Amino acid sequence: MTLFINSLSYPCNKYQDFSNRIAIFVSLLIFIYIVTLMAFSRVFVVFMVIVTIVPKFNSAKEFIVGDDSGWTINFDYKAWAEGKDFQVGDTLVFNYPVGVHNVFRVNGTDFQNCSKPPLSEALRSGNDKIVLATPGRKWYICGVAKHCENANQKLFINVLPQTQSPGAAPAPSPIYTKFHSSRASKRPFIFW
Repeated sequence: MTLFINSLSYPCNKYQDFSNRIAIFVSLLIFIYIVTLMAFSRVFVVFMVIVTIVPKFNSAKEFIVGDDSGWTINFDYKAWAEGKDFQVGDTLVFNYPVGVHNVFRVNGTDFQNCSKPPLSEALRSGNDKIVLATPGRKWYICGVAKHCENANQKLFINVLPQTQSPGAAPAPSPIYTKFHSSRASKRPFIFW
């Protein structure tokens, strides 16, 4: 009788030991599965945030001023700019040999008269990048010698406000709209 009781209280036989190992292994698999699901949900949330944000940044374009000719003399920049839609967030790239040209941002009057600002305001890297940060008219000239006056090295563009892609800004949910309109002075509780 003592031998029977001992065999019940201690997992001495090989079948009980094997079943205990299987139970531990199954518990470990369940734990790994739950951790994987939790990690996947975090990855999914990060993925959704990136998918929502990226279209806004991808809409910006980079324009090489003068295309293959670059920023140079005797080029028709008016014809080059015609038909292009410059928007806030786009970048203008002025490519030219260092020391041969420069770039000044000027106002409309200085553009018409080819009046250059102080030399300290010149861009002269040979690969000048200008991000179009605000909408409106923008004027650029070369301030070297008489490149603007005699060789027409000047550019005028009109920058449009940034347009959003069709799925970039989702409409507010009906719950938020209803809650917000009925309690204008209180902020809604947002679940994350």
